[in-house]
Amino acid sequence: QVRLVESGGGSVQAGGSLRLSCTFSGDNFFSDWYMAWFRQAPGKEREAVAAIVVPGMTNYADSVKGRFTISRDNVKNNLYLEMNSLKPEDTAMYYCAATRSPPGWLLNRDGYKYWGQGTQVTVSS
Repeated sequence: QVRLVESGGGSVQAGGSLRLSCTFSGDNFFSDWYMAWFRQAPGKEREAVAAIVVPGMTNYADSVKGRFTISRDNVKNNLYLEMNSLKPEDTAMYYCAATRSPPGWLLNRDGYKYWGQGTQVTVSS
């Protein structure tokens, strides 16, 4: 059974940075998996942030382009999200997601089968 565990969340001031990590376990071929980050703010739907297939094949939500970077380490079975120039509107629970089958559009929330429990990011103004 695939398991995803996020870490790295916290509270920062606007303009600050955080690096989220997601540790993948339960399958020996992490490199075959499509991986993504989603976020959900209170009272809002869960939305896509970024997705990655292989280095160089990534997709980002317009709201984070130029500020966030998604990456993966296929040796350590880790997914990362480097977040810079954080804004109060980035405040949300951030979730790691995985699917073995192509999700269609990389940022398609319904295309991801496995989800972590989330890590909270709070950005104050």
